[in-house]
Amino acid sequence: MPKKTTISLIKCDVGSLAGHHVVPKPLLDVGEKNLKVAKENGLINSYYVFNVGDDLQLLMVHEKGESNSEIHQLAWNTFQEAANKAMKLKLYGAGQDLLKNAFSGNIRGLGPGVAEMEIEERKSDPIVVFAADKTSAGSFNLPLFRIFADPMNTAGLIIDPEMAGGFKFEVVDAQEGKKVVLKCPEEMYELIALIGTVERYIVSRVWRARDDLLCASSSVTRLSLIAGKYVGKDDPVMIVRGQHGLPAVGEILAPFMHSYLVAGWMRGSHWGPIMPVGLKDARCTLFDGPPRMVALGLQISNGGIACDDEGKPMIADLFADPAFDLSRKETLKCASMLRRMGEFEPARLSVESMEYTTLPQVIAKLKERFQPI
Repeated sequence: MPKKTTISLIKCDVGSLAGHHVVPKPLLDVGEKNLKVAKENGLINSYYVFNVGDDLQLLMVHEKGESNSEIHQLAWNTFQEAANKAMKLKLYGAGQDLLKNAFSGNIRGLGPGVAEMEIEERKSDPIVVFAADKTSAGSFNLPLFRIFADPMNTAGLIIDPEMAGGFKFEVVDAQEGKKVVLKCPEEMYELIALIGTVERYIVSRVWRARDDLLCASSSVTRLSLIAGKYVGKDDPVMIVRGQHGLPAVGEILAPFMHSYLVAGWMRGSHWGPIMPVGLKDARCTLFDGPPRMVALGLQISNGGIACDDEGKPMIADLFADPAFDLSRKETLKCASMLRRMGEFEPARLSVESMEYTTLPQVIAKLKERFQPI
């Protein structure tokens, strides 16, 4: 059997400085410490710890396969330790995403978001990992469609014979707990019909149709459906492979030339424009936002992340580029327009989505005062 490498990106809101703003250094240090020990013990081969807004992100490369209990236990223990640190510091929202008390072998369904991908390494394997804050699991639907199904975005769909057969999309129905696979271009319209409903239907995986090569994997955690109430936005993560018969890295990033609306933002109750930013700007401030998206580029090499001569992982901060200034300006212009609407739809989410917020408690106070017409 060919040797396989697994990329695991697991995130959790364990606590933040000054509201839902940013993960402070003491919590990042917990992640750095634990993953360093795991590497020294041979559990993982490479790692990178970072944050997007108030989410602690653990990027790990190993050879244990997807949904491995040791890897997930490592992440769970790290998040628990960081949350305890946050509680001692009286940080805001300490342990917010840890919705269960006991680890049961897999971190899925416990609150943290997970994107994993097991691959057979190619001659060169460029990877882009995406992480978002203050938004929902369906926020990757539009860019994934554009990357793997829209020839006006991805020229390779037209001029690269390795991509001519199109791609297959796995779509999860987050409410019914079901999934379906649709192939593009043949079922493009059916795909859009589903994933345009971004708060219910979520793209979880993408494969190259001709050989089932795994191309993308995203988290589909819906925190409100786990907890039965609003406890924070899903803040999804995603892993995408590029080049050599797949969309080029430039095509993977092209959908973010312009901003687009996602569900989330303040109290998880509003539509807001996504802002692609570099790591240094991955802080959510204005109305707890606007929603932020980070993209990091790396190379997979011999079971780990390609490193420099000092042994440090080489990570490209892809959105830290003036090429995305237009998108950032569009974000602020759109954010300003939406906030002028205050708490009127469509700036605020639909009533169905608001059922998982504190709004029902407000309505309940008026229940007995409603009279028949």
